[in-house]
Amino acid sequence: IKKKQQDLLGFLEANKIGFEEKDIAASEENRKWMRENVPENSRPATGYPLPPQIFNESQYRGDYDAFFEARENNSVYAFLGLTAPPGSKEAEAQAQQQA
Repeated sequence: IKKKQQDLLGFLEANKIGFEEKDIAASEENRKWMRENVPENSRPATGYPLPPQIFNESQYRGDYDAFFEARENNSVYAFLGLTAPPGSKEAEAQAQQQA
């Protein structure tokens, strides 16, 4: 879990994507919020969803595996619900699709 969290945070920081980290280990309120806001179809069959879980404000975007797949496909900004910065691989790929 820690390695996935560090990988995600490192990517966000390196790409200057603003974020707010919520520690569910230190806050029952954060833990409860995460559990209530992960959609039913994204929860494990047993137990609770494990961090990191990714949200844009209160909109659920996915878990680490979904983030990793988006990163591999150069579609992280779309995954996060953000506009890709001009000149990025993702912005160039979107421009080619629209052409």
